[in-house]
Amino acid sequence: MSGVQPATPAGPVESCFSCTVLTLYPDMFPGPLGHSLAGTALQAGLWSLAAYDIRQHGQGRHRTVDDTTAGGGAGMVLRADILAQAIDAASPADDPRPRLLMSPRGRPLTQARVRDLAAGPGAVIVCGRFEGVDERVIGARQLEEISIGDYILSGGEMAAMVLLDACIRLIPGVMGKEASGEDESFEHGLLEYPHYTRPRTWEGLEIPDILLSGDHQKIARWRRAQALHLTQTRRPDLLKR
Repeated sequence: MSGVQPATPAGPVESCFSCTVLTLYPDMFPGPLGHSLAGTALQAGLWSLAAYDIRQHGQGRHRTVDDTTAGGGAGMVLRADILAQAIDAASPADDPRPRLLMSPRGRPLTQARVRDLAAGPGAVIVCGRFEGVDERVIGARQLEEISIGDYILSGGEMAAMVLLDACIRLIPGVMGKEASGEDESFEHGLLEYPHYTRPRTWEGLEIPDILLSGDHQKIARWRRAQALHLTQTRRPDLLKR
């Protein structure tokens, strides 16, 4: 399933959740975002996606976009002038959408930040490559650096997909039940409680009786206790917050 459009110099931003991804590999999009809930919502027009090829602004015959690191060192760096031209072409100065740079040194992505983004007009997402991007363009174009974890990827494209998937599922009309996301991990600072379904007995393992009791208050207390126990065991750092 596809709904991605090659990005052209930007005009007015549509009223839906509008995403522009700046990348050296526009054919990677929509990728997984073209399937399941996100793909159905893309086709329905609940969100839009434009993949902008940074290399349109590359120099010379080979559309070069990078250069050696100032001060020496391994790897190449995405040039500030080229990336700035791409950002300016894809996102006008009055674009209300936040400009994000997927970066391992950015602030960790949280569910709270995801909710803020999902409630807004969309996002302009820059996918870095090589050793990174010239520091000057980050400040000059007000890029907010965001990390999806303490590890290194080959580029920002997969990280951008993670961020977008987290946002898209919160857009009204995307999930089957609007309440289905309310009790998930991180929504209330805790990991999610365990889930069970049929059959009642499987390989000698039973569904906890309390979940079949019909007493919603007791079920709610049990789930809360389970969420606290899991969080304390697996992510005590969340409780400290």
